[in-house]
Amino acid sequence: MTNAAALNDNMDIDTMEIQDDTRGLHYDENLLYEKERCDRPGVDLPPPEGTPLRTGFEARGDIGLSQVSEPQVVRHFVRLSTKNYSIDSGFFPLGSCTMKHNPRINEKNARIAGFAHIHPMQPESTVQGALAVMHDLQGWLAELTGLPGVCLTPAAGAHGELAGVMTIARAHELQGNTHKKVMLVPDSAHGTNPATAAMCGFDIRVIPTKETGRVTVEAFKEALGDGNDVAGMMVTNPNTCGLFETDIAEIVDLLHDAGGYFYCDGANFNALVGKIRPGDFGVDVMHLNLHKTFSTPHGGGGPGSGPICVAESLRPYIPSPLVLKEGDTYRLERDGERETQCGRLKGFQGQFGMHVRALSYMLSHGADGLKQVSEDAVLNANYIQASLKDDFHAPFEGPMMHEALFTEKYQKEHGVTTLDIAKGLIEYGMHPMTVYFPLVVNGAMLIEPTETEGKDAIDRFIDVMKKLAADARNGDVEKFHNYPQSAPTKRLDEVTAARQPKLRWSEA
Repeated sequence: MTNAAALNDNMDIDTMEIQDDTRGLHYDENLLYEKERCDRPGVDLPPPEGTPLRTGFEARGDIGLSQVSEPQVVRHFVRLSTKNYSIDSGFFPLGSCTMKHNPRINEKNARIAGFAHIHPMQPESTVQGALAVMHDLQGWLAELTGLPGVCLTPAAGAHGELAGVMTIARAHELQGNTHKKVMLVPDSAHGTNPATAAMCGFDIRVIPTKETGRVTVEAFKEALGDGNDVAGMMVTNPNTCGLFETDIAEIVDLLHDAGGYFYCDGANFNALVGKIRPGDFGVDVMHLNLHKTFSTPHGGGGPGSGPICVAESLRPYIPSPLVLKEGDTYRLERDGERETQCGRLKGFQGQFGMHVRALSYMLSHGADGLKQVSEDAVLNANYIQASLKDDFHAPFEGPMMHEALFTEKYQKEHGVTTLDIAKGLIEYGMHPMTVYFPLVVNGAMLIEPTETEGKDAIDRFIDVMKKLAADARNGDVEKFHNYPQSAPTKRLDEVTAARQPKLRWSEA
């Protein structure tokens, strides 16, 4: 591995040792419909001669699947599987997404027959172990957040947001606060925050953060006004710029004085877990991404889990069902048992497989291990920030939390953009960081290494980023605009692809 210190503007790519064996098995794989027709296909078999049709229906025509053999089908999907870039094949530096290693003990536990083969409609007496897992998980989440009310039902982060804001809306409804129609949301928030609040009937009032990357007391006071119409505030802490909201305690006091509730987006809880309890800095309700902080698989559409934790004042209003313990027996809360609840979010009790994995993660780490999780995640992010701050523009001063944030400012002076940097990472066999988010900085590059990446993997990422920065300074712009060259699929015309997408394959 080339040492980061050895990288300089005069180094030629031919002398680099950055590229590794992740670039093997690069080939194009056509669609099954484009495969050569086989004389022994696995579908549309000819009817046996001399055998009458016994279905009672007319004979059907070809079902339209590709005429390929079983070996062709197997090889096709195995080849496609080798194209998947995942946390199991390499570093996944997506900012604000916490893509980290999933310990295999979690997977093993989730596959225990008594967990994997049960059904949500079984009698409660036959699933006491599963209900005990959920009850224990509720207890762990309550302890880690300092928020005693826990609902495990939400199936993902945005679903958890919905549950949290519905809880706030229900509380104001039953308290007669019909005049509280405004939700305060920073301009750096995840896009689902204002969307969720709008879905729940709230008007959105934006808090500007562009100058500091944080919500300041002055900006909050201006957005709050007299507070009479403010139902609550949605803030991610640490925020999407990778910064801790240093004024949050004073801001929350002002919000509570105005009768509003503080919803904390828990997407970045990985930076706090075991170190600080959100309830201690005034959070009233927050969701947690079990599939991020507590290391359960996610991506590709799921599965996820986004339970909410609430302060005692909001406990009566959270969705049902909760898992209750009466003596030595566990049971689910009955419909209508708690008339103040805001309703049900789905047919059953949440993503139980994710509950098993998350509790396994917590028990295997323990309190001291979870504390080290956040410490190592913050250390890794600041190591990247310190290593790259001379090569890439850092928009905000001071130490970061779990994410390093840079912009394209230095590279754009040489005609290289954030998108070019991202495509350059693909050329070197690495997954790009999150690009163009948060929107409060131009050409953002948001990097979250998490705690599970070792120094060798992080150093390799730093080496590649430094090399790309050096190439940009040297004016080697044309190759940036053509990256990636070594991947099976080359650079797309993204404007045309977005405006004229081809959504259906045709033989023409």
